[in-house]
Amino acid sequence: MRRQVLPGFGLSFGYALTYLGLIVLLPLAALAWKATGIGFHGLIQLLSGPRTLAALRLSLFGALLAASINAVVGLLIGWVLVRYRFPGRRLFDALVDLPFALPTAVAGIALTTLYAPNGWLGRWLEPLGIKVAYTPIGVLVAMVFVGFPFVVRTLQPVLASLERDVEEAAESLGARRHQTFFRVILPMLAPTLLTGFALALARAVGEYGSVIFIAGNIPMHSEIAPLLIVQKLEQFDTAGAAALGVALLLLSFLLLVVIALLQRWSNRWAERAA
Repeated sequence: MRRQVLPGFGLSFGYALTYLGLIVLLPLAALAWKATGIGFHGLIQLLSGPRTLAALRLSLFGALLAASINAVVGLLIGWVLVRYRFPGRRLFDALVDLPFALPTAVAGIALTTLYAPNGWLGRWLEPLGIKVAYTPIGVLVAMVFVGFPFVVRTLQPVLASLERDVEEAAESLGARRHQTFFRVILPMLAPTLLTGFALALARAVGEYGSVIFIAGNIPMHSEIAPLLIVQKLEQFDTAGAAALGVALLLLSFLLLVVIALLQRWSNRWAERAA
């Protein structure tokens, strides 16, 4: 009989379920229970308010756009870091992790200093009619900054494991470079790319520290949903804050479910293509 490294299924499953329940499910259940304090009518009134809808719209659509940008740029940077050797590559690779290590408030201050109307870049963009700080564009920039490493670090191991024989075979059959990429490489990378996209999306939706400084927090314009939650807590309206948190959680969960279904479909497509 082969010995198992971990304890039996029952004990391991019990440990995993208990830990998941204490760390994830119990806090979420407490959040949902607290949200019931405002009642169904109060919940509808809160979520249908113009300010709430504008904040949720900015948070969700900004996160989707930021994750999409990170998916494209992250794929390009991950490809360069894996496939090419150039001076300073190790330093460049280490800089990718900077948003992980940098406190979010520090990142927000740095971005505001850079893109403010009197900032290093903002002073040159302002005469062109491009205003980044204190606008939804600033929110997008902050979301891109915090979610960028997730895509690169998710893709790098997969890019390193790709065999070049498949690319050489496609080239020997007369495929052009763009045909090799879109028809051979991209289908194999699609599941991993969607995983990085989902991680970047999840980080951007709930981001607070790096966004509030550069956003300006103008109601109906550059105000994000997490800021509304904090404002509710400052007003001692814990039930309203919990209700907004549940709404944001459900919307994020639905987006992640859709991404998971797309990932499963891309896995099947890649298997058929192989």
